[in-house]
Amino acid sequence: MKNRQTIQNLEKLLANSYALSLKTQNYHWNVVGENFKSLHELFGAQYEELSAAIDEVAERIRALGSKVEGTFENFSNLSKIKSGNKNFDKKEMINDLISGHEIIAKDLKLAIKVAQDEGDEASADMFIGRIQSHEKASWMLVSSQ
Repeated sequence: MKNRQTIQNLEKLLANSYALSLKTQNYHWNVVGENFKSLHELFGAQYEELSAAIDEVAERIRALGSKVEGTFENFSNLSKIKSGNKNFDKKEMINDLISGHEIIAKDLKLAIKVAQDEGDEASADMFIGRIQSHEKASWMLVSSQ
């Protein structure tokens, strides 16, 4: 199949994005203390952005002719991002989310070259856009500390 490595990178991006979205929503529900409202809203906006991105990534996989394995088991096997901890304090939550965004951005920087080598500029462009989103999310989280 054409674009095989790019599809694999899209599948990893999908799994990592899903895991980060779930973690972000978990923290949205469970954050407490000073700055609750602003963190609750920030986490909410970030998981909503991730949710839209997840759909876009899955549709790109389909556009390349592959089926999407959208199961918790598959996402768990592919994701580098571990589950969140509902008992974290707000600082631990923020740092955990920053780490997740950094993991995805790092993987995407490698995926761009693979997509370009396979002649898939549309996927490379998607990867670039996702890097921008993850870097912005990290910046907002760092700035909220």
